[in-house]
Amino acid sequence: MKKENIPNILTIIRFILIPFIYISVLSHHYLIALIIFTVSALTDILDGYIARKYNYITDIGKLIDPLADKLTQLSLLLSLAILKILPWWIFAIVFIKELVLIVSASVLYSRKDVVVYSKWYGKLATTLFYLAIVASLIINQFDITMAFRIDLYLYYLAILATVFALIMYSIKFEFKREK
Repeated sequence: MKKENIPNILTIIRFILIPFIYISVLSHHYLIALIIFTVSALTDILDGYIARKYNYITDIGKLIDPLADKLTQLSLLLSLAILKILPWWIFAIVFIKELVLIVSASVLYSRKDVVVYSKWYGKLATTLFYLAIVASLIINQFDITMAFRIDLYLYYLAILATVFALIMYSIKFEFKREK
């Protein structure tokens, strides 16, 4: 095995973990889902660190790393929506945003001179969703009853950040398309 492939192998591990996270949530094993999700997040951090530090950045890695992030997030949100922990409309907005971004990125990737990178506003939305998901898993694992559902408010903030990110990416896409 080449050392240059380590980041991509870590990303592939994240793909493998997705069904286990999904099934754990649907089976009401929230703590197990949280542990697997944490392992997934750590491999994400590690693959990014290794790729940048040792310059092991590959074209395939640029494609599969964000795809693993999107599929992990969408599968978690879908499982929480199925269990009615998360409102369906939140899942729908995120799904539509990701679909629009995937189509837009595909158009830009087809141009050899354009590289698509995530921006701070996209990372903010993802981080807020991950915080909300962790809060949902903890609340449901320990059956915490609270008048103020912090996870729902985190989802609302994440939705605002998502809509903002979609607008900003759309502006950037339109600007790059016109060049």
